[in-house]
Amino acid sequence: MTGNLLGLAALALGWRRSVWSWPLQLLSGVVLIAAYLNGHVPGLIGKQLIVIAAAGWGWTQWRRGRRDTGEIAVRFASWTERAVLAGATALGTLALAWLFLANPSLSWNPWGDAYIFVGTLAAMYAQARGWLEFWFAWIAVDVVGVPLAFNSGYAFSGLTYSIYFVLVLLGLRGWWLSTRAPHPAASTNVLQGASA
Repeated sequence: MTGNLLGLAALALGWRRSVWSWPLQLLSGVVLIAAYLNGHVPGLIGKQLIVIAAAGWGWTQWRRGRRDTGEIAVRFASWTERAVLAGATALGTLALAWLFLANPSLSWNPWGDAYIFVGTLAAMYAQARGWLEFWFAWIAVDVVGVPLAFNSGYAFSGLTYSIYFVLVLLGLRGWWLSTRAPHPAASTNVLQGASA
């Protein structure tokens, strides 16, 4: 419960474009790994390992952006960036699912676990870059992650991920509206680390 509540707080801070989203995501991942160690859910554990690693990297990226320019621009990824992200996500999912299928003891749901694991990495990477596609990646992960959490016996996680889904839709709307502001330099289309 604590890990999921920290995750909700991290998502809310990400929605508000606060640099504090990253340390909360890191802490949430640590707490959730401790909870998931009792179940046979390597995809969920892997997802949290990715969250921890990506949160550390994303925190560094956002802090560096603030140090260098005072802001990190929120934008849509270019078509090339989208193609690379989608291609890497698809290939990563196939490769990880193959690993899980070749080693059945690693996962009881190879495709679902692989999809969640790699989709989370894609979402966190896009968030660190300030791409609006980060929200779409989280939607795609939640579509599989919510039912998988319920089926794995983690009802509270499933309920929390359902709430994430609603917050992700609101976050997407907020970030998208910020890109449409008339004066980009003076608008809210930047990630301000001090905002909370």
